[in-house]
Amino acid sequence: MNRPNVIFIMADQMKAKASQLYWDRACPTPSLSRLASEGVLFRNAFTPHPLCVPARTAVMASKFPHTLGTSLNNTLMPAGANHIFRIWNQAGYRGGIIGKNNCFDQKDDLDLLDVYCEIGSRGFPADSSTKGMQWVRPMECVEAAHAVRRNMPWQTPRISYAVTDYPLEDYGTGLVAAQTVRFLEQHGNEPFALSVSFPDPHEPYEAPRHYAEMFPPEHIELPPWRANEFDDRAPERNRVLHQMLGMETDPEDEVRKMVGIYYAMVRFLDDGIGQILDALERLRLRDNTIVVFTADHGDFMGEHGMAVKGGVFYDCLVNVPLVLSWPGHVTSGAVDESMVNTIDIVPTLLALQGLDVPRDMQGEGLPVVTSTAPRDTAFSEYGAGGPPFRASDLEKLPEPYGYQTVIQSLLWREAEGHRKMVRTQDFKYVHDPNGDSDELYDLVNDPWELTNVVGNPKYGRVIGDMKQRLANWSIATMGD
Repeated sequence: MNRPNVIFIMADQMKAKASQLYWDRACPTPSLSRLASEGVLFRNAFTPHPLCVPARTAVMASKFPHTLGTSLNNTLMPAGANHIFRIWNQAGYRGGIIGKNNCFDQKDDLDLLDVYCEIGSRGFPADSSTKGMQWVRPMECVEAAHAVRRNMPWQTPRISYAVTDYPLEDYGTGLVAAQTVRFLEQHGNEPFALSVSFPDPHEPYEAPRHYAEMFPPEHIELPPWRANEFDDRAPERNRVLHQMLGMETDPEDEVRKMVGIYYAMVRFLDDGIGQILDALERLRLRDNTIVVFTADHGDFMGEHGMAVKGGVFYDCLVNVPLVLSWPGHVTSGAVDESMVNTIDIVPTLLALQGLDVPRDMQGEGLPVVTSTAPRDTAFSEYGAGGPPFRASDLEKLPEPYGYQTVIQSLLWREAEGHRKMVRTQDFKYVHDPNGDSDELYDLVNDPWELTNVVGNPKYGRVIGDMKQRLANWSIATMGD
């Protein structure tokens, strides 16, 4: 069988509403629009976990983090786990990772890769050696282009962004795109399965001037905020996070500038995707190559008066872009509204490639792309069962609070509790047995999730239904 190639593109920390495909007042993404016109756009795709490593390992193994054992950001793919690169290797594909890893560190897993070229949000890792390819740009030039990211200016304790003037190909996004094109030029005549992982738009928020000038602050529309959103109806952890990251007292112009830089990073990334699509067509590989695009998780980026992320389940953190395309084999220009999870990507790719899907994978084939029925529920999780990080614990840390406070408290907060989210078209419910309050959002009347209505008796039947869905999911995925 002539199995198709795969290019699996993942952005880092890109919320769905960063693209005009999902919010018409956001960043124009013509390359993603082009990809969607050649495939299926999933409007309601959700990450299994709104943190880098748990999300990425879960996606690659098609298992929720609490099942896989990767609920913490420093716990990478467990030894011996069955994941997509193991299957691709056994099927004879030339496998590779270009860009961010944050998934594999076991020698047995890395040995499965024919090509390995890693770069992160702040440049090359400590071990910057490559496998199977040399970087297309001098490493010293790339390192120089990441100097600002390693020592960012701070406009306020919560806001940091920069505009710089390095050669585009020396930024992480430009380098990853060029490296992928070179891979296709060198190995396009062999069966290949490639993970292309752009480090952007993860912070530090820095963009080339060419892209930053596309998004002047006076043209940036901020999402709605609600006064007193984080009053006593919000869970304590949400209030604590807002104490650290809330920007309501910061100059609005600085907030707009930061959002503009985030959009600039997204647009730069989108152009990189365009370069890859152009190369596939130029090399006559497009018709036999599945291209999928998603993100590991999102970013507040102005929603709820915050930026970055922090272990809560607002859509800006858990709803991610997802597009899958294979011209001539997958419906073109389709839009699917059903609730899906990014752990569904790997079983879908395997099915399209004619490879067996392991029975222990928890994802399902994506609707429209495979014969599976549309789904009405999606799930996500956070935490490893640790004790809560309370307001009294925050008070022990130095003021002024801001991004550095988030980093200082990260290990505690990422382990606290075991929060579980269930999401339907109309409602979102969040439960934590160690928390002080659950959350319920009426998404029909409150699409920006500004009011927690969990205590409103009007929603009693809805809460009962959502709790039952969570219980069924926990049992089905060996949850506690």
